[in-house]
Amino acid sequence: MSSVEGAQGKLFDRALIGVASVVVLGAIMSILDTTIVNVAINTLARRFHTSLSTIQWVSTGYLLALATVIPLSGWAADRFGTKRLFMTSISLFLVGSALCGAAWSVDSLIAFRVVQGIGGGMILPAGMTMLTQTAGPSRVGRVMSVIGIPAMLGPVFGPVIGGLLVDDASWRWIFYVNVPIGIVVLLLAFRVLPTDRPTPSERLDWIGLIMLSPGLAAFVYGLAETSSSGGIGSARAFVPMLVGLALILSFLMHALRTQGALLDVRLFKQRAVSAASGTTMLFAMAYFGAALLLPLYFQIARGQSPLHAGLLTAPQGLGAALMMPFAGRATDRTGPGRVVLGGLLVTIVGMFSLTHVGAHTSYVLIELTLFVMGLGLGATMMPAMAAAYQTLTRTQIARATSALNIIQRVGASIGIALISVVLTHQLTEHLGRVAGHTGLAAAQSVPASAHAHATPIIAAAFGHTFWWTLIILVCALVPASLLSRKPPAAPEAPGPPASTPAAGEPRVLVET
Repeated sequence: MSSVEGAQGKLFDRALIGVASVVVLGAIMSILDTTIVNVAINTLARRFHTSLSTIQWVSTGYLLALATVIPLSGWAADRFGTKRLFMTSISLFLVGSALCGAAWSVDSLIAFRVVQGIGGGMILPAGMTMLTQTAGPSRVGRVMSVIGIPAMLGPVFGPVIGGLLVDDASWRWIFYVNVPIGIVVLLLAFRVLPTDRPTPSERLDWIGLIMLSPGLAAFVYGLAETSSSGGIGSARAFVPMLVGLALILSFLMHALRTQGALLDVRLFKQRAVSAASGTTMLFAMAYFGAALLLPLYFQIARGQSPLHAGLLTAPQGLGAALMMPFAGRATDRTGPGRVVLGGLLVTIVGMFSLTHVGAHTSYVLIELTLFVMGLGLGATMMPAMAAAYQTLTRTQIARATSALNIIQRVGASIGIALISVVLTHQLTEHLGRVAGHTGLAAAQSVPASAHAHATPIIAAAFGHTFWWTLIILVCALVPASLLSRKPPAAPEAPGPPASTPAAGEPRVLVET
């Protein structure tokens, strides 16, 4: 037996452990940053004296940047080499983190979060490519579970770490904390990761990129502006939304006529892919919208510190982490349709409970509710993504993975923007003007003498807003009902495994 064959026979050899360690450490940084900021939204709004519709772009801008660069990762890996792409992405994420920590205004913070997101969006695709190449076909399935670690840790520890840093240090440290970790990852990557040679294989769809990315940003911007510019009929809201929709539709027509388009929209003609996409997008809208609401509810309506708010949201991530392995096995045995529908129904029950939160709702009840919602999350997101692959060929899997990840992040962006608009409207309607402020600023400006009277009103505004996330979840039942309820077909014997990335198209793990 050759040394190569011997290495392939082991589950983890020295080379694979080294690559996996670097990839996981880099992935933890990018995934934590999707959740670590949520508990600081209230603090950031106070610090920069701005509205919720503006400060939510700290999260939305990051997610849109992640979505934008996913299609670029395959082309960039071929053009520049995977190791070079990984180190460049870490460096860009590192620079973006340092700039975010040094931000002097809300505009600069949002701009630097976009820079951070551009770097963070390519860390996982590049890392996954190197990990699967090092593992080889015989070990790739088992090694994929390693990348599940950051996905499970993010929702659990992100809010807690963010709350701890905001409470005991400064909001700036939720970004500065990435700097020493990023430097370690860069040094390890330089020493450990195998060097590969660039092999340019296809041209980048610049036309599609120019239409899709600005189109998504314009649409979400217009949606966010509806709360501060007089509603959806105002020019500041309606015009960007109209321009965004026009660009997105133009991209769809371009993609249907173009080989090698940024996204292969022809995949959505398949029922499994379109149903999985609809389920994923609606669920992401509800989940990330609720993720914005929960820390704000704990801090504004219940008077908790950022650290305590982060700790109080942790049961949701714990429930998801516990459920994911069971949901994966159940999907293989019974098919994704039953698992996803069950997960959605469990999440809907939990979300219905949150629509009744008040100023004095039992914390035990809330924590049990969040744990149940986490179980639903663990049984919904990943099985829904898996459902899309049942009817795809090996050559379609990489492009479908990119498309589904983009849909998930765009759904999250729309959900955050929509829920911030609804919450602002609810707070304004319930509180009116306080000390010259409306919306979130009004809730933050309630004098101590009026807290006893205002807190139930603020809590009611959050309860009404949770109805929107509940309605979105109920809508997700429609595409979920179209998912296959049969076990996945056994893989074909010949050819490389489906989990092996196609040339120039690295597999991308879903961030939950």
